[in-house]
Amino acid sequence: MDQMTPMPFSAADFRARVAAQPQAHADDDYGDHRFNPGHPRMKLVKMLRNAAVLIPVVDHGGEATVLLTKRAEKLRNHSGQVAFPGGTIDPTDPSPEAAALRETFEEIGLDESRVETIGRMPDYVSGSGYRIAPVLGIMQPGFSLTLNSEEVDAAFEVPLRFLMDPANHSRDSRMWNDIEWFFYEMPYGGQRIWGVTAGIIRTLYERLYR
Repeated sequence: MDQMTPMPFSAADFRARVAAQPQAHADDDYGDHRFNPGHPRMKLVKMLRNAAVLIPVVDHGGEATVLLTKRAEKLRNHSGQVAFPGGTIDPTDPSPEAAALRETFEEIGLDESRVETIGRMPDYVSGSGYRIAPVLGIMQPGFSLTLNSEEVDAAFEVPLRFLMDPANHSRDSRMWNDIEWFFYEMPYGGQRIWGVTAGIIRTLYERLYR
């Protein structure tokens, strides 16, 4: 491989792919409904709440990782699920990027100065009623985290190579009002990555790596 060509799953290669991705447009149609066309659950979603998450890619040289969290078991909604750091966009947030960085600091104590935001994915509409802006960022190793125990039970890294390999993207389903609801899952290291988080990862794969 040419010395000037980044390794396939390095942060440098990720950066180049993000820069080369098609421009996101308001009419880009991404979300849980793509995996469940015509499902009545999506028809019940009327007023979408705006949210933002950070997809933090950690630069470990040739093999980047993605930082994920496990939501606290004590939470009322989506307890114990693997998620990207993030949450609802507040009226005082100047942008989705600012919201994602603020929520990341509140959840895992990662200061925004440690994150270089490099772009965004198109919004992802969830069956739970959120329009999520996935913010893409690169971090250097050596950061420290302070987990907010009210919101997060754990934080862990998963190799970007693993997440961007479609062989690791399994389809599963569960019943919703007696109708099957499909989603992706990609178990790793004893953690179950599934639902909206896996859907955003799958969309990242489709736009950047397929």
